[in-house]
Amino acid sequence: MPLSEKNKAIFLISISVILYFFFAYFLERTAFYPLLFLWFSLFGCFYFLLKNKSIPFSTYAGIMVLFRIVFLFSIPNLSQDFYRFIWDGRMIFNGFNPYLSLPETFMQQNLIPVTDAVELYRGMGELNGSHYTNYPPLNQLCFLIAAIFVSKSIFGSVIVLRSIIILADIGILYFGKKLLERFNLPIKNIFWYVLNPFIIIEMTGNLHFESVMLFFLVWGLYKLHQKKWIWAAVLIACSVSIKLIPLLFLPLFFQWFVPLFNLKKEKNSTLIQEQSRTKHLLKLIAFYTIILATTLLLFLPFYSSELIANYSNSVGLWFRNFEFNASFYYIFREIGYLFRGYNEIAIIGKITPILTILFLIFITFFRKNSHLKQLITAMLFGLCFYYFTATTVHPWYLATPLILSVFTKYKFPIVWTFVIVLTYQAYGNNPWKENLWFVALEYLVVFSYLIYELQRNYKIKKL
Repeated sequence: MPLSEKNKAIFLISISVILYFFFAYFLERTAFYPLLFLWFSLFGCFYFLLKNKSIPFSTYAGIMVLFRIVFLFSIPNLSQDFYRFIWDGRMIFNGFNPYLSLPETFMQQNLIPVTDAVELYRGMGELNGSHYTNYPPLNQLCFLIAAIFVSKSIFGSVIVLRSIIILADIGILYFGKKLLERFNLPIKNIFWYVLNPFIIIEMTGNLHFESVMLFFLVWGLYKLHQKKWIWAAVLIACSVSIKLIPLLFLPLFFQWFVPLFNLKKEKNSTLIQEQSRTKHLLKLIAFYTIILATTLLLFLPFYSSELIANYSNSVGLWFRNFEFNASFYYIFREIGYLFRGYNEIAIIGKITPILTILFLIFITFFRKNSHLKQLITAMLFGLCFYYFTATTVHPWYLATPLILSVFTKYKFPIVWTFVIVLTYQAYGNNPWKENLWFVALEYLVVFSYLIYELQRNYKIKKL
């Protein structure tokens, strides 16, 4: 006798809870093939859950919270970044400026600036501990909250940090639903983000704060659609103050504030349009000013003459030194090896950001972005262009293109979150080493689906 839709849903939810439990409490990062099995199984359950027509919105919301609670008392097993989060938060709690010192320095001098300092340093690793923190001020506030509530237990700090991320995801659900309603899109689309196993594992499980950044970004976009652009600017600044990535989107707001008017033949129409354009341009400048001023204001409590140098040097390392899960960059690197005989990351790492800026300028002025849905689509492609040319693309970076895709007709970021697990093959090697065949397979799948979607949407547009 075939199962009813309700019984199928109960079965899928139960299997998912069991799989998440094993993922949270028993999986080792080096166990690549068990990781693959759990990942693909969870994505299968996720897909069929979303296709189930008997589940109401409120039940989906309850399911997303349930899956996250499974991770509540676990220690992250796929990332060690949380040790640095706890270190930074406790440094602030004890009166230190986290932007001005290296964990490595304290360890070399046998100093204990925070509780569990030795364990935290070992956990974050020598590479992390030898660089200045690159987490913006509101992110540091999240770390401080964990230190305020629990200053003497790593396990307790993890629970506080995880609770913040879960609350942020609930906020994304709330404002994401409202934005979908304003776009006349199915509100169920938001669950492609909040129920995605990638998001549950990388954000709630591994404590990456993209969720908090995206909460402010989605809220800001919602306010922008309400024409409350001042509030939108403040919220986008808060998003930047969690992770810097939304700074890439700033040029794309141009057409939202400065519409591209069609010239009319009526008398004085050109003058009227110029006056209107000036008014809109001043509003755009005010929008940018609020974002930058709010961001700088949030950095103000940490200001020091060394802050800018330390912070920019730390951020610059991602362009000059680190390589992971790149696509076109690896091709450029091989060309460099062929002609120069050595790794050209120092040069390529400077060129790819310039290419991204040029692409952003192109889609700012030569693509229609006057409607918020069009603007979000431009954000999606601008960000993905950056990732496709970047030297480093960690799995959790995909949270931003994923949430943007929810409000567009493009779904290739969902496919990308499915195959991103292949990058964890590198941690199955001792010492750590990427297998470029796995990287090639990942991007072959992503680019194939992206090309398919571009061709399909082009054909639809022509009909």
